Amino acid sequence: MIGTILLKIGGRKSISQTTIPQVVIMIAIGTLLIQPVTGRGLWATFGVALLLVLSLTLTEYLQLKFDVTESLISGKAVAVIENGTINEANLTKLRLTVDKLEARLRQSGIVAINDVQFATIETSGQIGYTLKKEKQLSTKKDIQHLIQLIQKGHLTNLNKKT
Repeated sequence: MIGTILLKIGGRKSISQTTIPQVVIMIAIGTLLIQPVTGRGLWATFGVALLLVLSLTLTEYLQLKFDVTESLISGKAVAVIENGTINEANLTKLRLTVDKLEARLRQSGIVAINDVQFATIETSGQIGYTLKKEKQLSTKKDIQHLIQLIQKGHLTNLNKKT
């Protein structure tokens, strides 16, 4: 029961969203919570677990307040595609092959690397990307604007000029 309370204090995130300090401390808490079963002091175990959760909370607070701390502890997103070109030096730093990058892009529905304006590997390991302007999907606003142009007759005028 106390272990569950400590884990709730530690934060609610899915495993894919956890940072390195969170993973380390949650594993440490799990290891600590088994100690009373082996005969060590129950309250001492809970005290150490509470100390770990408080240190996690302090670490997260410092990451929020200071950008340098965030960079040191959690890292930053790394650019892997810039202007449709793969940044191979950054891929090497991440130990990620071009084939694996292409697989991640395909999982996101992107067929060609040159369709991507900018892509990063986030600290969570997920890929973040921006498509080139001509490859972006139309929004409802774009379609409404097009309908307005058609209704006003602007498109027929444009067709006559070409």
